Amino acid sequence: MFDRRPSGLHAVVTNASLSIAQLGALEGFSRSLMVGIVPLLALNALGSKEAVTQAYLLASILTLTITLNFATLERLLHRRWVLTLGGSFLIIGAAILMLGDGYEFAMGIGLQSAAASLFSVCLSLYIMDYIGKKELKYSESKRMTFNGAAWLIGPSLGIWLWNHAAHWAPFVLTMFAASMMLLYFWYLRLGSNAIVRPSKNPAANPLKVIPRYFQQPALRIAYGITLSRAIFWMTLFIYCPIYVVEAGLPDWVAGGMLSFVSGLLLASTLVRKLAEIFYTRTIIIAGLLLTASGIFALFLQTEATPIGLLFWIVAAIGGAMLDVLGNIPFMRMVKPRERTEMTMIFSTWRETSQLLTPLVATLILLVLPFKYFYLLLSLLLVIIAYTASFLPKRL
Repeated sequence: MFDRRPSGLHAVVTNASLSIAQLGALEGFSRSLMVGIVPLLALNALGSKEAVTQAYLLASILTLTITLNFATLERLLHRRWVLTLGGSFLIIGAAILMLGDGYEFAMGIGLQSAAASLFSVCLSLYIMDYIGKKELKYSESKRMTFNGAAWLIGPSLGIWLWNHAAHWAPFVLTMFAASMMLLYFWYLRLGSNAIVRPSKNPAANPLKVIPRYFQQPALRIAYGITLSRAIFWMTLFIYCPIYVVEAGLPDWVAGGMLSFVSGLLLASTLVRKLAEIFYTRTIIIAGLLLTASGIFALFLQTEATPIGLLFWIVAAIGGAMLDVLGNIPFMRMVKPRERTEMTMIFSTWRETSQLLTPLVATLILLVLPFKYFYLLLSLLLVIIAYTASFLPKRL
């Protein structure tokens, strides 16, 4: 699927963009239902922010182990079955989170994260194989709009079902949505859709191409942009719900916040138009600095307060800008002949962020208050914004 661009694809690129966007929205909706619930469940089960951080750290190690074996999985199963395996992880992870307790949460969270990562790797390869470089801004804008709609609904719906229907309801709905995603994926493969065809090229071992990836300055910068963006979103989705509780607000506010900031992706078309006027590089730098300013404002607070939610929103606006444009430097700068190999390395931004975020937070909590994690993150975002200034202006 999507492994080689057919000669007539330019005639159906709109269909390709739409199918990719719809597939991503189904996967995003299935994960978004639990995103506001899991940190609160973990906090109740484990008893402290420190224990929640450790659970996410264990989950990230599991995720990294699975994803670094993507090449082996693809050689054994072909890409279509790797994506199917990711969808299965999503279903199994939801079941573990529904029935598990204590540090079993780490296994459930890890499977959910691994599912997202495997899906992301496959989708990135599909996008680059089937969407031309000139159409990337339009395709990514459309994909983020669909994804934003899914994430606008999911977190609030999940919290509402958890509080007002049954505790198991959001988990069952997650499993159903993941199943629908898999059915749609196989519908695309088995139907007459011109954008679907079997995988032919086996993936290389990512560990063998890491040096070649990071020897290329543009790809290093692209990785830094996407990694810092992912660390921010990891921070928001873990600690913003806890922040809401610490600020004395009801837990439904946590779901509302996550839905609201996710819904910012509906402004993807506006971000694309800004990029056309001011260039992609400029908007990426602006997004990084805006996110840094919001996180730094959280550091300056002495304790969690309702007004702090505005700082989270400011940071999320910058994060949404990066979501729309953040992958474009890699997609535009990677060499076509190295596309598959380099994507294996680039896509580890998810696992790296999932490992670094709880690890650094754990280390900081050993010696300093948690707010110093916000300071460190804001400094990282500023540094990445500086490095992004070395990208070509007309990206």
